[in-house]
Amino acid sequence: MKKNIIASLLAAIGILTSSVICIPVGVAKCYPIQHTINIISAVLLGPVYSVITAFLISLIRLLSGTGTILAFPGSMIGALLAGLLYQKFEKDSSAVIGEVIGTGIIGAMVAVPISNLFLGTSKAAFALIIPFIVSSLGGAVISIALLKSVSLKKHLDKFKIQNAE
Repeated sequence: MKKNIIASLLAAIGILTSSVICIPVGVAKCYPIQHTINIISAVLLGPVYSVITAFLISLIRLLSGTGTILAFPGSMIGALLAGLLYQKFEKDSSAVIGEVIGTGIIGAMVAVPISNLFLGTSKAAFALIIPFIVSSLGGAVISIALLKSVSLKKHLDKFKIQNAE
């Protein structure tokens, strides 16, 4: 039950901030808070809930017109890899690396055929990798600052839920 509540709160933050914080980079729009939330949910909730949170944010952004279908592969793969690496190494930096590689490289490459199929645009992988990496790096910097904050870390540790998935 705790995981559901925290995942819902993180999803709400991601949805609300997506209409406020958006940085156009090339052919894509960057939403760094999405990546911040991916990393924080990976650390607090583990890979499964991190992916669910990323999916909810992407879905509601798509339905509300503040996102595109390209948000799904980047955010979900980044959240999964962040969660898996954090689970294995239990270091915040592992979640950050997983998010940047998962979103910035793997998610961008998966987004190319999705872009071709659903958006009717033929985008080369490098056209998506650069904005995806920029966005995930922005979110990584924010999440590092939040996770390294001594006072916030104490509060987050109270909510940290053991991954018994």
